[in-house]
Amino acid sequence: MISIFIAIILGILAGIITGMIPSLHVNTVGIVIFSASTLLLNYISALTIASFLISIAITHAMFEFIPSITVAIPSEDTVMSIQPAHKLLFEGRAYEVIRLVSFGGYLSIVLLIIIMPFLFIILPMIYDLLKDYIGYLLIFIMCIIFIKTRGNYNIKLLSILVFLISGILGCIMLTGNVSSNISLLCMLSGLFSVSNLIYNFNSNNIIPPQKEVHSVNVDNNFKRSVFAGSISGCILGLLPGLGPAQGTMIAQGLTLNKHVTSEDFLITNSGINISDTLFSLIAIYLISNPRSAISVYVSNLISDITLAHIVFFIFISLVVVSVCCMMSIIIGDYIISHMNRVNFRKLNLILIVGITFFIFCYTFYVGGCVWYVGICYVVSIALGIMVNVLGLNKSLLMGVLIIPSILTYLGVI
Repeated sequence: MISIFIAIILGILAGIITGMIPSLHVNTVGIVIFSASTLLLNYISALTIASFLISIAITHAMFEFIPSITVAIPSEDTVMSIQPAHKLLFEGRAYEVIRLVSFGGYLSIVLLIIIMPFLFIILPMIYDLLKDYIGYLLIFIMCIIFIKTRGNYNIKLLSILVFLISGILGCIMLTGNVSSNISLLCMLSGLFSVSNLIYNFNSNNIIPPQKEVHSVNVDNNFKRSVFAGSISGCILGLLPGLGPAQGTMIAQGLTLNKHVTSEDFLITNSGINISDTLFSLIAIYLISNPRSAISVYVSNLISDITLAHIVFFIFISLVVVSVCCMMSIIIGDYIISHMNRVNFRKLNLILIVGITFFIFCYTFYVGGCVWYVGICYVVSIALGIMVNVLGLNKSLLMGVLIIPSILTYLGVI
């Protein structure tokens, strides 16, 4: 029991680091720990390692919103939150944003746990009905999203073109000889993090003073957004490839809310991201199909996962998300209070160099093809900058995961 307690603490600390450092994805740490599990199992149990992995995944999901809010560096999960978050930031409401995403994410997991008995009954039946048609369902959802895309015919056409190009990039990398971990690290860092840093390199925006806020107004809109985030997180758990960006569109349909405020959007996006993290673990038991890299590692560590294991994972998740809800507000407040002391141009340069250095060091360490990864990295950055210049939605770049998923389920690749 003591070893599990220590694993949870270490998982939280590691999750804070991966969440706060752009492009350092939780899956990168996960694969390192999983690769070392053969050695670690000589000293600790598989359940202890699983406890660490679950803790780092939940913590990462809570903390990865902070750099997106404060310095506009998104991950693939938080890219949609940038515009609403920065709108509120320049209204002097950054402290409120931190509380919205932290408390919204926390309540989404709590709600998910409350409705868990119902999900245990209905979701396996739904999955059995849909599993042979998931590829077609993904195509249908993306068609609806493109139809609802704001803008004229040219904007819609450009959006589809960018989605397809990113999908081609994803198919090339994920079906090549380079491991999926290196491919994802390279593509997602280039598409979402480094491209934004380069595009905003000469930005001289002055952040206005922020209003002190120490509470959250839990009104009907807040509750509705939490509900939509929690349920949409479950839906994403059933539909591989889709991310919180697409889940937010689904959430708007669930609430029948056409006039979503920035606050509602952030609560929903946070709820989707964090509840999806927990549901991907529960999916191991419900549908015998892990839905995230961390859940794959856990299922390989514990070959026969029972209901008792799932209850234990839920307990760990609740403990971790409760601690992280408080810590994310404390750390977020500290960063916000020191934002105007930061030279963002120097910070951007340091992050660009640091992320690039990390990608190539990791590629070299695991024996990947450095020149091949380099070409992919440059293409990813160029594609990400092109989307910024054209003023398109960066969630379109999630085609790198969605299109390979569609083709896999259709039996093409």
